[in-house]
Amino acid sequence: MAVSTKIDSNITGLRAAEEASLGVLPAAASQRWVEQEPNSYADFGGNITTVARNPINPGRQRKKGVVTNVEATAGFNADLTQTNFQDMLRGFFYANYRSKQEFTGVQTVSAPANTYGATGIGTGYFVGDLLFASGYTNTANNGLKRLTTVAANLLTVAETLVAETSPATAKLVAVGYQGASGDLTMTNSGSAFPVLGSTTKDLTQLGLIPGEWIYIGGDATSDKFATAANNGFARVRSVTTNAITLDKTQATTVTDNGASKTIRIFKGRVLKNEIGTSIVRRSYTLERTLGVSDPAQPTLEQAQYVSGAVPNEFTLNMASADKIVCDLAFIATNSSTIDEVVSGANTLLSKVASVVRVPVVEADAFNTSSDFSRIRLSTVSTTSGFPNPLFTYSEEATITLNNNNSPNNALGVLGAFEVTAGTFEVGGNITAYFGDVASIAAVRNNSDITLDMILVKANAGIAIDIPLLSLGGGLPNVEQDQPVTIPLELNAATAAKISSTLNHTLLMVFFDYLPNAADL
Repeated sequence: MAVSTKIDSNITGLRAAEEASLGVLPAAASQRWVEQEPNSYADFGGNITTVARNPINPGRQRKKGVVTNVEATAGFNADLTQTNFQDMLRGFFYANYRSKQEFTGVQTVSAPANTYGATGIGTGYFVGDLLFASGYTNTANNGLKRLTTVAANLLTVAETLVAETSPATAKLVAVGYQGASGDLTMTNSGSAFPVLGSTTKDLTQLGLIPGEWIYIGGDATSDKFATAANNGFARVRSVTTNAITLDKTQATTVTDNGASKTIRIFKGRVLKNEIGTSIVRRSYTLERTLGVSDPAQPTLEQAQYVSGAVPNEFTLNMASADKIVCDLAFIATNSSTIDEVVSGANTLLSKVASVVRVPVVEADAFNTSSDFSRIRLSTVSTTSGFPNPLFTYSEEATITLNNNNSPNNALGVLGAFEVTAGTFEVGGNITAYFGDVASIAAVRNNSDITLDMILVKANAGIAIDIPLLSLGGGLPNVEQDQPVTIPLELNAATAAKISSTLNHTLLMVFFDYLPNAADL
């Protein structure tokens, strides 16, 4: 047998599969091995701990030690795209998505009736909903659609469709709502939060929750408020049948009755740290392929596994004039290897018959130059929908999510038998360009601060919201021939102090579709 003398990093690969329980994969047919795109690795595998024997002896020498533990960890760095971390981020948040209505499966698309048909397809959709269609064979059947009629097994849209029987991956996602002419209004009394209201639409049907972000307004003049300040991103404070109370708006809103306007609202998929029985722990098996050990058998690969991998730390790194990159770290219970030269063909876990191998979804990385629609650090207000920002521009920022997991060891167990979750902790830092002393005062006064960032690219986007944090640091950095900057430490906490409905520390919204105006 020929033996490989080296393995190049460029032929390695990484996949991850969610486990049914800690360290245990589901049946093969239920395994989804999702391909990852690592830029680099941190520790990956099992760090073997040994303890030497050192008895008192005249030779003054130690004796061979014994293996006492396997400390299994995994970590890698990757670019942030619209889709690449949506599945795995659930594990870091210990949560499920708060999704809007989504339907995936084979459908009969009919023309000229302009309908999508399938058993139960109409459940949860409403007239006026904006749907984002994807995965259809005919291009005309993909993209943004407006619902005009809803039946149990049939959805009719305003756009022209092409007849087809869709692939099983075809998907319809509720991404927004378009109001009837003149129905959606904006009210700002000046002494309370602004309100997006309706006289005929039950706004609770939009599925919005306090703390999530929406985008108000479409691209057409008829689909947005005449006053520019009333359009754009805003955070939902509360929802009732005919009113959505907003805060953290794009600008100071004004009262507008929306006359003759069919205002559009866009919404997304919400992920936030949960409380109580809504907390869901996930674990993964990570497979790193390592090339072949025998060049004469190039189809027989070898791989390294980290199992019982519980997501621990997720770090979002944002430097000026760069792409956004993420660091992911896992605490695991065990590590192992497979060489198909020894075990046989297709014995790598991701190659076992009937498992699903999910390829990377090709997408551009978000960059820090042109993909930020908004980044704002401001004081928390109990009445104003548009609190004053503490700075205009920032140089760099980091946001870190840490579950403070720790492995549990026991007698008779090599490696960990369980992983205990600690405090859900969110922090980071931001270096801003200094403008006035308000930011210094905010640190000194221990003011209630809130941070939001919104990324938009190719008619999709991600909103990141920390509703409550305190600031540390705050010493201005003054250097000759350089602008004055102020580095700030971010220490987040539950926002239940502000409102009982904002009982989370970190929230993200993934928008499957946003209008062109959101990227301005």
